[in-house]
Amino acid sequence: MAKQPFLERVRERILVCDGAMGTMLYSRGIFINRCFDELNLSAPEMVLDLHRAYAAAHADILETNTYGANRYKLKAHGLEEQTAAINRRGVELARQAADEELYVAGAIGPTGVTVAQLGTIPEAEMLELYGEQAAALAEAGVDLFLLETFQDLNEILLALRAVRRVSRLPVIAQMTYDEEGKTTLGVQPETVVQALLGEGADCIGANCSVGPHAMLEVIRRLARAGAPFITAQPNAGLPRLFEGRLLYMSTPEYHAEYARRFISAGASVVGGCCGTTPEHIRAIAGAVRALQPRKEASTVVLHPEVESAVQPIPRPEKSALAARIGRKFVLSVEVLSPRGISVEGVLAGVRKLAGFGVDAINIPDGPRASSRMSPSALALLIERSLPVETILHYCCRDRNLLGMQSDLLGHYALGLRNILIITGDPPKLGDYPSATAVFDVDSIGLTRMVNGLNHGHDLAGNPIGAPTGWHIGVGANPGALDLDLEIARLEQKAAAGAEYLLTQPVFDPHQLESFFKRTEHLRIPVLAGIMPVVSHRTVEYLNNEVPGVVIPEEIVRRFAGAADSAHARETGIEIARKGILELRQFEQVSGLYVMPPFTKDKYDVAIEVLQVVQ
Repeated sequence: MAKQPFLERVRERILVCDGAMGTMLYSRGIFINRCFDELNLSAPEMVLDLHRAYAAAHADILETNTYGANRYKLKAHGLEEQTAAINRRGVELARQAADEELYVAGAIGPTGVTVAQLGTIPEAEMLELYGEQAAALAEAGVDLFLLETFQDLNEILLALRAVRRVSRLPVIAQMTYDEEGKTTLGVQPETVVQALLGEGADCIGANCSVGPHAMLEVIRRLARAGAPFITAQPNAGLPRLFEGRLLYMSTPEYHAEYARRFISAGASVVGGCCGTTPEHIRAIAGAVRALQPRKEASTVVLHPEVESAVQPIPRPEKSALAARIGRKFVLSVEVLSPRGISVEGVLAGVRKLAGFGVDAINIPDGPRASSRMSPSALALLIERSLPVETILHYCCRDRNLLGMQSDLLGHYALGLRNILIITGDPPKLGDYPSATAVFDVDSIGLTRMVNGLNHGHDLAGNPIGAPTGWHIGVGANPGALDLDLEIARLEQKAAAGAEYLLTQPVFDPHQLESFFKRTEHLRIPVLAGIMPVVSHRTVEYLNNEVPGVVIPEEIVRRFAGAADSAHARETGIEIARKGILELRQFEQVSGLYVMPPFTKDKYDVAIEVLQVVQ
């Protein structure tokens, strides 16, 4: 006799999902630094025994031991080539424990890193790795998929999309929520429901993170928002440290009572997550068998935060630089923040540049991971003292997502308007190799985030009131070793909201010719990078040790033949001027980004180089 389709069964009666797998494996002596998913291959009897325990506790749904069995997570254990085998064996073990009436759910969890919206993994790669896992689970014979413990709405949407590309089996999509009823990134349940329904989720629910008490209100909100079938799998409360072990204190009886409340609130599937055991599931099953799913129709109620629409600030109104780019040939010069607190020398140099007619001062953010005055502080000091705008370089290395959003809101409120978004050098490439790097996002993800602020909402979709008007710049290297990858990333930056581009230093204009041909569809103004080199030593270093920088042999020979430092300086200025004239022949070049040398007369060098423009 064929098993009743899952969605038909859940429509007719309450179903019980199993409980924690990791908790139970840990209780049996498996260390938390071990790959639990790999136990499908190395310790199948242990995994099978746990499945059987949950089946004996009257669970209707057994989850495969594949929560972390995606290629990205398995790679950390050197197991990426066994992705398919681990998933297939996970299904076989769950199926072996299930009788004819039990459903096997293919468990899929997050990668543990942020999605391409946040920049860490490209969307195409994310779709591929989730599709690979889903295909293996489907081929092995799961009855449904269970996406669980996702914190990032964008990531679960990609996972759901990937599953839908390989299978039409039912999908349960579960996110985690905090004590305030929001996801980790601040997304409201109402927003989650609308987004997941749009990608084809069959059941929507909550799991992990909190205990039953905090989850109850989330379940109510999911129901009011129109989720068709709702699932609830809370932790056994919050863990407590006792004699060196993390223990979950909520009793089976407590979970059983809340399971009844979940059902009353609209849930159709109940179970447990971290800390729950077969005893918890047995108590839940006994408490809900006589209950029926709630039949009344849900009313879709969008959260007020979802309904707000904000008109972004037009680009020409964002800043003086934004208004000039494309209308005049703009000039910008890089100025480093001081290593201490004294800014008099910097301000004197910037005053020279402003007097010459430079449109904007570029302020790098800890170049080569060095410790310097905050670039935002210097930018504010410059703009409050002198009649010139700044371009604030902002890197992803030193701040988490919350810190970035706080910074950007604060910097904008203080009056800064132009920003250049970069990923940033790892500390190991700078003065502090033991410092900890924070890369929650890369430049693509940060561009999307800033563009969101420009549209009146934060990363989680929450309104911020009046929108920011950041003039968003990004970087690119026309001489990159992997130019295909560099262009692909630039295309993503443009799609994310980039409005202008600054290049790495260009020594061979022919590099730009090829680069522009392949990026002309982006129609993004370019400030071409010019680096006046004033010593043969610097030429050798750039040409041999900096990836993506190629200096023509002719230039190398000219510096090698320089009689002294004065001659080398003259040579560097002459070459830079010639490069500028050649760069101005390209229609895409809307201005220059001059990176002067680390010399005492750096400001004078920049002005001498730029005199060819006038």
